[in-house]
Amino acid sequence: MTDPIRLGIFGWPVAHSKSPQMHESAARALGIALRYERFAVEPADLAEAVRRKHAEGIDGYNLTVPHKQAIMALLDEVAPAAAAIGAVNTVVHSDDRYVGHNTDAPGFVRSLIEAGVTVPDSEVAILGAGGAARAAVVGLADAGSKHIVVLSRRPEQSEALISSLQAHVDCGLGAAPLSEAAEHFGRATLLVQATSATLGSNRGAQAFADSLPIESLPSNAAVVDMVYDPLQTALLERAAKRGLITVDGLGMLLHQGAIAFEMWTGFEAPIDVMRAALDA
Repeated sequence: MTDPIRLGIFGWPVAHSKSPQMHESAARALGIALRYERFAVEPADLAEAVRRKHAEGIDGYNLTVPHKQAIMALLDEVAPAAAAIGAVNTVVHSDDRYVGHNTDAPGFVRSLIEAGVTVPDSEVAILGAGGAARAAVVGLADAGSKHIVVLSRRPEQSEALISSLQAHVDCGLGAAPLSEAAEHFGRATLLVQATSATLGSNRGAQAFADSLPIESLPSNAAVVDMVYDPLQTALLERAAKRGLITVDGLGMLLHQGAIAFEMWTGFEAPIDVMRAALDA
């Protein structure tokens, strides 16, 4: 009997992760022996936990908050796209080497295309300047966005993000304080919420959504929230009331996972099966 493909996800916390059911359901549908586990690891313990799993010969794994940056120093190689983003969310074991990739950026773009959002030549406003925002900038730039502005409460963060990515992307980039959102929303065909501010566990989620000048967005704009808990965030509710196209964060989770699954197994990911597992 063939040994199962051994996979997992490192995070802190990680109990909420839906990745195990998504990947194991996909494997069952294809008749592949695969086991996917959650590894709850505190930041201080990541290096030792990763060293142990590498020694065991784990076939691959994902990283979620807060490990996407720290993992890079623990790998044999980091793919150029992941290095440009400055974060790794997927690691593949190949030829006795552990190689880091970022499937968030292409997965995010796939989720937009699936939802009918026009990405080429888009004018984009991104809220936040963390790892999710970095992935969004790189993915959208690669997919043909015309101009992207990154908005954050602390302008120095968005300016640093733009400065670090300028040489890696082929589109117009800008940075601005969140207080100037109305001006930039007025030109945006796509608004991307890339912070944790709208999470259901965040008591300030409604206040944050209410503070955004959604009324300034053009009537043909699309609004995407990378958060998937809840699926219908306070921001998406406001956008939907305006009749704007809305996209929740589950599609990004699905498609980044599908790309990782294909890297690990060599099989085309059964998207419908993986979607049903996430909806369960």
